[in-house]
Amino acid sequence: MNIFDEFTWEKILTLYPPREYDIDEYFRILSPEMPEFLEKYTNLKIMQRLKGVGLLCGTDWTNIYKNRFYYSRYQHSLAVALIIWNFTKDKAQTLAGLFHDIATTVFSHASDFRKGDALTQTSTEEPTAQILRDDEELQLLLQKDNINIEEIIDYHFYPIADNEIPRLSADRLEYMFPSGMALDGSWTMEQIRDIYNDLVILKNEDNTDELGFKTLELAEQYCFRFCMIGHLLQLNENKVTLHLLGQIMTEGVNQGILQEEDFLTLSEKQIIDKLEDACTKNRPENQKLIKYYKTFRTMTKIEHTNEPLENHFCVNLEVKQRYINPLVKTADGIKRVYDVSEKAKKIIDDFLSYKDTPFGCAKLISE
Repeated sequence: MNIFDEFTWEKILTLYPPREYDIDEYFRILSPEMPEFLEKYTNLKIMQRLKGVGLLCGTDWTNIYKNRFYYSRYQHSLAVALIIWNFTKDKAQTLAGLFHDIATTVFSHASDFRKGDALTQTSTEEPTAQILRDDEELQLLLQKDNINIEEIIDYHFYPIADNEIPRLSADRLEYMFPSGMALDGSWTMEQIRDIYNDLVILKNEDNTDELGFKTLELAEQYCFRFCMIGHLLQLNENKVTLHLLGQIMTEGVNQGILQEEDFLTLSEKQIIDKLEDACTKNRPENQKLIKYYKTFRTMTKIEHTNEPLENHFCVNLEVKQRYINPLVKTADGIKRVYDVSEKAKKIIDDFLSYKDTPFGCAKLISE
């Protein structure tokens, strides 16, 4: 039996009790010190914009999710920078982490879905280098810190900052902590602290630096919690939500209610306000947009089906599978947890083999 079969959408989102989270405390876990040089970079306009972009891909705006708090791409970017600084004390790597999401549009990966990139979810990264090169204020700050722009425009260059799934990196490590806090309340601050304090820089199979664990039990625990959120993100509820939101964005542009540049300049709240205004005016040419938008905002469940349903918004998609097979120290050397733990092997195998029904369908608002 696949262990993820029992974890339905409703069960995952109601499994843990309500919790209060202190994000400042969370940041202090990631780095006890806030490096002084970092603040002036966080105050740049290109960074401040990310306060209006949610980490959780527009799911803060729909009733099918039960998000416990709003966490922005700004907070995520700062937290990634703090992780990199904590482990490397390298300014260039830290800034590469800080700016890695600078090109993220409103509703984050919903933009990837609308561009047909649900499987890799990387299309939003394309303008990053140009945005950074074009920012004169950033260039002046880098000159004062004696850092070349080329050192910070691609965080993929630094394996502690980013690497390929299923390896562990600062970016991947960070986004699963607030995802688990906000989506289902599956992390306590004490658990985050225990996991984080067990991490060290290890050498992987390619003799490349990678974050890994000192303790097998904590590696197993992190593997499971990561896969559980990854499971939530590959269920049809998530596919329908992000694809529907992507279609709303496209339809808004097609109807002249939104402009493509809005997605890189306005906040999610400002986009929502424009869509709400269009619904209020209720013009005949906007009926498809209105129907999609009202469905997105009010839906609380979907149908899991083998075929598309009439009068429903139906999705049949393969999406990016987010999981981790972390390194762990053992008596026999540095290994992947999959290779030394039957528990972790079962978790990862079941996660990768899980299949939702071919279609997820949300009933469209009729009026």
